Amino acid sequence: MKQICVITGGGSGMGLATAHIMGKDNYIILVGRTASKLSDAVKELQKDGIKAEAFSADIGNEESAKKLATYAASKGNVTSLIHAAGLSPHMGDGETIARVNALGTIYLDNAFYEVMNEGSCIINVSSMSAYIAPQFIIPKKAFRFALTDVDKFFTKIMKRINLMPKSQHSNIAYIVSKSFVIWYSKAIANKMGEKGIRILSVTPGNFETPMGKLEEKEASAYVERSAIKRFGKPEEIASLLAFCASPKPGFLTGTDIICDGGCIAGGMKK
Repeated sequence: MKQICVITGGGSGMGLATAHIMGKDNYIILVGRTASKLSDAVKELQKDGIKAEAFSADIGNEESAKKLATYAASKGNVTSLIHAAGLSPHMGDGETIARVNALGTIYLDNAFYEVMNEGSCIINVSSMSAYIAPQFIIPKKAFRFALTDVDKFFTKIMKRINLMPKSQHSNIAYIVSKSFVIWYSKAIANKMGEKGIRILSVTPGNFETPMGKLEEKEASAYVERSAIKRFGKPEEIASLLAFCASPKPGFLTGTDIICDGGCIAGGMKK
């Protein structure tokens, strides 16, 4: 059977850069919301000799996540899911961001748990905002409900988000949701391990991606405080994602890997 690598947010940026690496040994399914963007990305991969196709999906919808997982499994042996899709504070209101980033992670991880086998790997992409934001705004006690009652979990995190000034809802939703991604990737590691599936999160800093450009003005202060004083290149984090998803680090699971040019180490953490 073909080895299948599914990459959400694969139409550009780090997702597409990762596809160029993973495509050397895997059949690639790129996932995103914009069909035309995905089509262009697939054509780019095919020019590089990579076998790939596009799948349009709303990752914030549970049924859509299940359909994606079922379809991927119909194409072959799903050995890796790299969940790089997400919304930044400039891309939606607080509820939309929380739904896509937090619920989307739950839906995708659960759906792919059903179709993946021993030796496979799930990587969820977070953000360094989870580390540098004031921790009091993150409702960590609410996160545990994601394991038993997803609706209750979402209600509780939205309650915290809505306590903040409306002008900050998108920013807070992003911080909360990306903090959750790290927590959740650790919390379900044992469950995943029962099937021999590895799961971890990777936390990027500022990168030269379309999403990174949207945050460029705010990011300049972080770059100045970093050990490496520049934006990261998509291929740099793509190499990390591809390595983590490969069989080589077969003992690596249930943890978060920070790739931020030393920003947190440089003193941005509060």
